[in-house]
Amino acid sequence: MSHFFKRHLKRTLLGLFGVTLVVGSLSACGHRQHEYGAQLSAEEYAQKRDKVVDKVASRLDLNEDQKKRLAVLGDKLYEQRTALIGQTKDPRAEMKALVSGDKFDAARAQALINDKTAALNAKSPEVVAALADFYNSLNASQQQKVRDYLEGRGRWFHWG
Repeated sequence: MSHFFKRHLKRTLLGLFGVTLVVGSLSACGHRQHEYGAQLSAEEYAQKRDKVVDKVASRLDLNEDQKKRLAVLGDKLYEQRTALIGQTKDPRAEMKALVSGDKFDAARAQALINDKTAALNAKSPEVVAALADFYNSLNASQQQKVRDYLEGRGRWFHWG
């Protein structure tokens, strides 16, 4: 593997992880006001996304174009999360059902994994493209701030 490819793969993966943390915070915000497994309405999600985008924008000094790209990335990650959840109203009940009998329901577990894998395969290219679009729009200083955050040298969110 060439040095160029390794370097860009590492940056892409670090960026994906960082943005996943941002979108994960959207999910965390949503779970504070909703019972476990409940979906945010489109309006509630947009409000939470805008709050997170504004917070990240202030930390990275994003311009309007970059903020729009981050919002698109958030939307793509949310779409992927929604696809992963699927039609399930209670994910814990699905997991409990696997171990409810005297034998583990391996066939049902494999079906769940296949469904989740298909959802990831379907949505991941859009997420990666949106992540690349956002990360590549950042200047060198902004990219360094993202790397610093991922290495634990930056704190963007304080809960509690």
